[in-house]
Formats: sequence, C-alpha cells, structure tokens
Amino acid sequence: MSESIQCQATRRGRAWVAHIPEHGVYGYGRTLKAVRESIEAGLAHVGVTAEVTVIAVTPELKNLRSAKDAYTAALREAVVALALRSTTRRDIALATEVPTKRVKALLAERSAPPANLDPAAELPAPNLSPDLRPDTKDQR
Repeated sequence: MSESIQCQATRRGRAWVAHIPEHGVYGYGRTLKAVRESIEAGLAHVGVTAEVTVIAVTPELKNLRSAKDAYTAALREAVVALALRSTTRRDIALATEVPTKRVKALLAERSAPPANLDPAAELPAPNLSPDLRPDTKDQR
C-alpha cells in the first residue's frame, strides 16, 4: 500500500458512514472495521490502493478528545514545573501517576531542538520593550 488515507465516520442510525471526497468513495458498516473494509473496497474500484484509517466522530467523542488534550497539556505543565524544581523523574512519575517513560518523553519534548535549523533562514525579530529599542531619533 503506497498511500495512507484518513476518513471520518459518523453514526447514522445503527451504522457508521464515511466519505472520501477526493476519490468520490463512500463506505458504511455496522462496525468501524466494516467501514474501513468498505472504503478500501471502494478505493480499489477506482484504482487506489491505500491503507485507510477511520476516525469515529460524534459530539461525545469530540468532548472526550478535548478533555484528553487538556489533560495532556496539564500533565506536561506539571512535569515541567516539577523538573524545574529538581524533582527526580521517578518522583515526578509517582506524583503525576504516569509511567517514568512518559515523564522522560514529556521532558524530551521540552528540550527538543527548534524545528527550523536552516542557518540561512530568517530569525524572528526580537520583541523589545520601548526602553530597550535602539534610539532612532536624530542626535543633536
């Protein structure tokens, strides 16, 4: 499979329904697995071979994903705050009730190098307060 395609499936009655507009393919099924298989079969009919990932979408799942994102942000903030206070990784893991590997990964994200390492790239302008900006007035 040369391509990976994501599609969103919504609940319609007792079935899930998904659509991939760029290929004009619809799929449906009683389970998400059946929807994926239906989409893959539809893609095969139009000559597209791809791995399909189906993402279930409902208001409740949207709320769940928002809560999960908020939890992850709060966890990251707590881990960083504890690390800045020289707390050991094991103590951070115990205090936050997450595995030590997760603590290590969150701390690694914090110390990751910037995304753009191109030396020719333009650097962002510093945000200087008015009293730190160079004087541009004429000197008399």
